[in-house]
Amino acid sequence: MQNKKLYMVSLGPGDFELVTIKALRALKNSDVICVPTKSKDNSFDKSMTYKIIKNLMDEFGFDKPIVPVYAPMNFTQEAWQKQVDILLDSLNDHNTVSFVTLGDSAVYSTVYYLLNILEVQEKELYENSEVIPGVTSFSLASARVKKPLCLGDGALEIVPLLDKEVPTTKIYMRPKIGMSTSHLEETGDFYTFENLNYKEENTIKGKYETVKKYMTLFIDFHK
Repeated sequence: MQNKKLYMVSLGPGDFELVTIKALRALKNSDVICVPTKSKDNSFDKSMTYKIIKNLMDEFGFDKPIVPVYAPMNFTQEAWQKQVDILLDSLNDHNTVSFVTLGDSAVYSTVYYLLNILEVQEKELYENSEVIPGVTSFSLASARVKKPLCLGDGALEIVPLLDKEVPTTKIYMRPKIGMSTSHLEETGDFYTFENLNYKEENTIKGKYETVKKYMTLFIDFHK
């Protein structure tokens, strides 16, 4: 898979106008677009994802072949492997492929199940893949009612409605320069992000003893 490019493209919460410019550019630069469908016959009759892609093509004047990716809601290794196989088949015939997902890839998305498989089976392709984030459903919901998800010193929790204990990723924001990080417990894969998308952007595995920059974000990803 040398010189191949795979985009994992987030499409936002159902409105094609909420697709980011970065996502749109990736789709336009791709040779083919892989679109999930829950229909066994690979049809897109009830697919919101397909509708968004078609609306983008019509609105921005481009056309790409679409490859259906059967994605049942059974969340099994076998199902994810079949989806990966379709991506790899597409990359055998094309240099640049996009796989699209509703919402944001970071939140309850198939994207990372597929990337976990690719990391093992096609390391070079995994390293050359790019995940493009998108608008979340709860961000849209907040905007609908003009109410913030968090403000001031408030916190935000995303809670799956399951009757059991679940692993948790923790995000730490709004630190003060010089603040000690000793109280931040590292329970999973801990990362520090400084000045994301700004000058002197920096990402490290772990954390500094004290906060150096105001624009610092800590994420303790659950394992």
